[in-house]
Amino acid sequence: MSLFEQSAVRNRLLKRLSPSDFGLLRPHLRPFATELHQTLIQPYVPIHELFFPEAGYASITTAGLGKVEVGIIGPEGIVGATPVLLGSDRTPYDHFVQGAGEMLAIGVPEFLAATETSVVLRNLLLRFVQTLLIQTAQTAFANASYNIEVRLARWLLMCQDRVNGDELTVTHDFLSFMLGVQRTTVTLALQMLEGNRLIRARRGRIAVLDRVGLLAVASDSYGVPEAEYVRLIGD
Repeated sequence: MSLFEQSAVRNRLLKRLSPSDFGLLRPHLRPFATELHQTLIQPYVPIHELFFPEAGYASITTAGLGKVEVGIIGPEGIVGATPVLLGSDRTPYDHFVQGAGEMLAIGVPEFLAATETSVVLRNLLLRFVQTLLIQTAQTAFANASYNIEVRLARWLLMCQDRVNGDELTVTHDFLSFMLGVQRTTVTLALQMLEGNRLIRARRGRIAVLDRVGLLAVASDSYGVPEAEYVRLIGD
């Protein structure tokens, strides 16, 4: 049985729960430290555990040779809940740790039992699923409508939203994988943002220097899922 109190958790979904709803989950939550690129959920494999990020964040990517990122989940949400809450036991997408930190795991049977006990709990989690679906749709919009500089600015903002600070651990190769472009294209986009003093790029690390400037570059590619999260779940 986990020994932590609701006031001590950092996951925003868990903090939003009523004490009684949190009590349904609390005995089954297992804390563990995550490692960079650690696999959480494999494509087409039955899901046995779900994950509430406390620090760090996870990526959802397409499987196969043409991998590209379609979602990011950090301490604002839960990893793996979308198929489970919608009645499936697996997903075609890969879920892995993009920013190392800490998570709280819970078994799927215990999770489903809690959501069947409390309609309020289930509805809150489904509202998060809605925000994640909006994020995925917004990613498709950004990829179809904007150049790499705008998409990169959006991606950096989304990652910064999910870390405690302004520095991100990421390589050029990994960025090209996440954004679905060539490494040289990512390098040129980083140089543009750095030339405008919006970021500082070093080997394996990117520091956000001017968030307001990044917001201006990202334009309306960023902000819709974030506003919906506030509307549906809270700030």
